[in-house]
Amino acid sequence: MVVAHVDGDTIDVSLGDRVERIRLIGIDTPEAARGDRPEECVASEATERLAAIAPVGTALRRERDVVPRDDYGRLLAYAYLADGTMANLALVEAGVARPMTIEPNDTHASAFVEGAHRAQRPGRGLWSA
Repeated sequence: MVVAHVDGDTIDVSLGDRVERIRLIGIDTPEAARGDRPEECVASEATERLAAIAPVGTALRRERDVVPRDDYGRLLAYAYLADGTMANLALVEAGVARPMTIEPNDTHASAFVEGAHRAQRPGRGLWSA
């Protein structure tokens, strides 16, 4: 279950009696402001979109790929809503995330590229800036 939205491509979820940070595989969203680094274009919109897609309290099904965790210890996953929507792909199609393939976690790479094309044609999100 989602307990917090860290940014546009990272969420905290409860797994049993612990909270784990999940980094959504295959996508990258603009970075939020940190320290003296300014917010990147549509970073807030990406976080807001993720919160709209998977609000706090939402149950998610996680799908892993080859590498289960990143160098920061975050779980890596494709996150699915109860209706079968993949949150990762929904963010790309909304234009608030770009495809980012880090092999060997590339199971859905082509779907993310196609989703980016669907967002780019009408100029959604990142593609309008």
